[in-house]
Amino acid sequence: MIVDLRSDTVTRPTPEMLEAMMQAELGDDVLRDDPTVLELERLAAQKMGKEAALYVPSGTMANQIGVQLWTKPGDAILVEQDAHILFYESAGPALHASVVTFTLPSHHGVMDPETIRSRITKATEHTPGTTLLCVENTHNRAGGTVVPLERMREYREVANENGLKIHLDGARIFNAATALGVEAAEIAQYADSVSFCLSKGLSCPVGSLICGPREQIDRAVWLRKRMGGAMRQAGILAAAGIYALNHLVGRLAEDHRRAREMAEHLDSLPGLCVDLETVQTNIVRVKTDAPAPVWQTRLAEAGVRCFATGPNSLRLVFHREIDDEGLAHAKRVFSDLCQTA
Repeated sequence: MIVDLRSDTVTRPTPEMLEAMMQAELGDDVLRDDPTVLELERLAAQKMGKEAALYVPSGTMANQIGVQLWTKPGDAILVEQDAHILFYESAGPALHASVVTFTLPSHHGVMDPETIRSRITKATEHTPGTTLLCVENTHNRAGGTVVPLERMREYREVANENGLKIHLDGARIFNAATALGVEAAEIAQYADSVSFCLSKGLSCPVGSLICGPREQIDRAVWLRKRMGGAMRQAGILAAAGIYALNHLVGRLAEDHRRAREMAEHLDSLPGLCVDLETVQTNIVRVKTDAPAPVWQTRLAEAGVRCFATGPNSLRLVFHREIDDEGLAHAKRVFSDLCQTA
C-alpha cells in the first residue's frame, strides 16, 4: 500500500471530473471564446466575491500577475518572511515586476498589523514607496495555518490608511474557509486581488485563478499572454475546475480531520514532535530527533511518501486520495519505525 503525503497536488481527477472534461464545450481561449473557460472564470469570481477572474496555468503565475497588477518598477512590496511568493516563485517579483521585497516576521504565518505599519515606506529620492501587501492564507511553510478574519480586516485597515493594495495568495483559501466555517468570499473581501489553486486539494490536474476588479483582470489577460500562459482549447482543463468548485470543496473537512488525528498520534511517539497549534487544516509539520532525510527514506521503503523540509523536519499533507485506511497505514508505519529506531 502506498500512502502519498508529499502534497495535495498529487491528487488525480475523479471519474466524474474526467467525464466532465471529456464532455467540455471548447473554443479558443486566446481569442477569449472558450465557453467552458469563461464559465469557470465566472464561477471563480462569484466564489471570491469579485467582479472578474482569469484562468492561468499555475498558482505561481497567478501570484506574479497579482503583484504586477498593483505595482510599478521600483515600488516596494511587503510579504511574510516565509511566504510562497518569496520562497517558491523563482524571484518572480524582482524579475517580472521589478519591485523590492521587504519581509516581515509572523506568528505561525500571521503578521502583526503594527509590524506591517512600521515597515511601510514612502517614495522619496532615497526610498522605494510601498504599494502592495501580500498575504498568504492558508500559510504553507507555517503548516497550513489560517489567518483569522479579524486579522484580515486589520490588514485592510492598515492598507487603506497608507494607500496600499492587498494581494491574497489564497492557494488553499477553501481550506482556510473550511477551518473558519465561512465562505471563501468572506476572506477574499479584504483583498484587492486573490489567487487560488485548483490543483491543491481540489483534485484538478492543472490551473489557478486570479480574481479581482474587471479592469485589472482585463489587464491580467495581457500579462498572462506576456508570461506565456495563454492557452487554446483550455476548456478541457477548465471543466475539471468547474466540477471541483461545485462538488469537492465540501469534503475538505475530511482532510483536516485526518491531519489532526495523524498529528496527535505522531506527537505521542518517541523521537517525534508536532506543534499542534499549527495543525489547523490539512498539513502536518513534524520535528524529528533523527535526521529527517533518513526518516523520509525509511518511510518511503514502508510505503509512506513525504518530504523532508529541513534537517529535522517532515511535512505531511492530507488530501482526497488519503482515506481512513491510508491514515491507519501511515500511523502504523510511523509507530513501527519509532519502535525500531
